[in-house]
Amino acid sequence: MDPAPGPHVVNAVIQARASSTRLPGKVLRPLAGRSVLGWVVRAAAETPGIDDVVVATSTEADDDAVAEEAARHGARVARGPLDDVLARFAVAVEAYPADAVVRLTADCPLLDPRLIGQLVAQWRAQPSLDYLSTVLLRTLPRGFDAELVRTGVLVEQIETARGADREHVTSGVYAHPERYSCAGIVVSPAADDLRVTLDTPEDWALIEGLVAELGDRVGDWREVVSMLRARPELAALNAHVEQKKVAR
Repeated sequence: MDPAPGPHVVNAVIQARASSTRLPGKVLRPLAGRSVLGWVVRAAAETPGIDDVVVATSTEADDDAVAEEAARHGARVARGPLDDVLARFAVAVEAYPADAVVRLTADCPLLDPRLIGQLVAQWRAQPSLDYLSTVLLRTLPRGFDAELVRTGVLVEQIETARGADREHVTSGVYAHPERYSCAGIVVSPAADDLRVTLDTPEDWALIEGLVAELGDRVGDWREVVSMLRARPELAALNAHVEQKKVAR
């Protein structure tokens, strides 16, 4: 069912945990005076059209520090099972109701609020859309990933998704375009060969290098791409890193 006519609430939900397998504690690492999670919360809070920012972490003791850091940066907190990310989103939408949710991950400190805002604006103009993202057809660097899903569709996934779809939250939606109406943002020229997400020590070296040049401010994807094109030795730091595959 489409959202009712009138103003719609859109919340950002950032999934975060301390127990990363390849780079434990990465979301709490200090980066130019604030934590990586703090960077992501700031980007979400500065996104045009976002009503509230929620960090969805686990109920494990290891994630007490994540919850505290989220609250310190002004985000609301929702806590659920460590190994069922979709269940954490269920807690988030129950505690903080919205008509649509923007899903972000806490390992992307350079997120661009204007880019995320384009998704929100497009959905507000056409709220019958079920899913919008920057990655439906990837043309941006990995690390500018943002997805918007209509809450009714998210609730359907919460009730029916199984296996890897519970970890990846939205994969049960975009994998079925015959069932769900999907749209996305693409850019030209494509820059999907670049990587500014944080998952390995090599990623950290690149992000630290970028931030040393750009300073402590919200991300701008064009500026990041321009710098990496101009500094190939910086882009080469993590060019060999392979993203973990989405299991099906």
